[in-house]
Amino acid sequence: MGSRLGRQLGEWYQGGAVAQSLADRIRMLILDGRITVGERVPSERALAAEIGRSRATVTKAYETLADGGYLARVHGSGTRVALPRRSAARVAAPTDDVIDLTIASVGSTPGLHAATVRALDRLAGLLGTPGYSLDGLADLRERIAARYTQRGLPTDPSQIIVTSGAMQALTLITAAFGERGRAAIVEQPTFPHAMEALRRVGMRLVPTPVTPEGWDITHMAGRIRETRPAIVYTIADLHNPTGATMPDLERAKLAATARSVGALVVVDETCVELDVDRGWTPRPFAAHGPAISVGSMSKLAWGGLRIGWIRADAPHVERLLAIRPSFDLGSALLEQCIATELLDDMEGLLAHTRTRLSAGRAAVRAGLAEHLPGVEMPPVPGGLAAWVDLGAPLSTNLSLAARERGLLLPPGPRFTATGVLDRFARIPITWETEVTTEAMVRLGAAWRDVRAGSTPRGGAYEELAVV
Repeated sequence: MGSRLGRQLGEWYQGGAVAQSLADRIRMLILDGRITVGERVPSERALAAEIGRSRATVTKAYETLADGGYLARVHGSGTRVALPRRSAARVAAPTDDVIDLTIASVGSTPGLHAATVRALDRLAGLLGTPGYSLDGLADLRERIAARYTQRGLPTDPSQIIVTSGAMQALTLITAAFGERGRAAIVEQPTFPHAMEALRRVGMRLVPTPVTPEGWDITHMAGRIRETRPAIVYTIADLHNPTGATMPDLERAKLAATARSVGALVVVDETCVELDVDRGWTPRPFAAHGPAISVGSMSKLAWGGLRIGWIRADAPHVERLLAIRPSFDLGSALLEQCIATELLDDMEGLLAHTRTRLSAGRAAVRAGLAEHLPGVEMPPVPGGLAAWVDLGAPLSTNLSLAARERGLLLPPGPRFTATGVLDRFARIPITWETEVTTEAMVRLGAAWRDVRAGSTPRGGAYEELAVV
């Protein structure tokens, strides 16, 4: 069967010094995120036998990588993938006429104003109450629970906690179930602020790769068994940023593996309703095994509507409600009333989302073809963005050059736990067509700057918040 590294190498020898070619290929796999930081590589003898080269060749390649900081020899643990340390230079962003592609949000649904007006009457009926709502309004929890049931996961309203957005939901979950020093499995790439929430409670991030084509679920399960994490964080539907969806069989395998080591699966479902033309809809992850699910109105209705939720089993709900008062005493009642009204017109919300995302996807595809020739549009069946392969580790440079053109673009490393994937960039498909068209013009100009070698290399992605 061979090692994972051996399978990833492919046709690695392109002429010249053999050891250098092997080192270059392994370095590229590391920077692309296909071989993850902390992952153990085969012994020199084993890899030599697998690729049909001498042990001296592999030894030389490993030494070259270790000298560059890409491999680390750990006593008693073999040789593991690492990354060289580098400093990050902050570059001031332009202040006028900026297009901010760090934001991926479909904008407010057309029914938002009318729903707000109707919500005032609903709020009036609550004015005689104390106004605190630790688990959320009953009407809203009923509608959220009903939507899970419609999707194939029977849910009682008592399993729902309404939060002030999905990020607060993740913060509550990590505070309740995170364990300092324990591992947390995260996809690479993934949502940056989820990683920050895990780090904040002292967890050690263990990345596993995902691409627009999907997950290496065997590798992911292996990392879970190897590290025995406290938490497994996954975006199984219309993954942010790759757009991939995990099939039912893979969900079942992941759920079973996590359960076997006592790991808590946290499923980010903030993108679950952003389907354009996926053509199939898996059951919610928690239908396959124990999991805590996180949802949100912000991607579906409006980012300014700070309403999210947690779906969990009774013991988890009890623990989350016990710690919530140290964060807040409940979400704003008016916003909960608005969300309740909006969820009564789910078809209208979904239609608006499909129309906006379809138009945004077409504009990005056209912009890439016209302004970044040779850069192909990946499959984007829905979700927030196109995860674009630039063909070379130019993403950070492109982000720097884009700033000079009045365009904020988060590069690939911003979405990773280890600073790799510099050949990828996330381009939102959520903006209006006119904005996206102009953004692609500016991106094309920045691309030409980078290809001409006129942009200094830096680490500006570290200062970009991503939505």
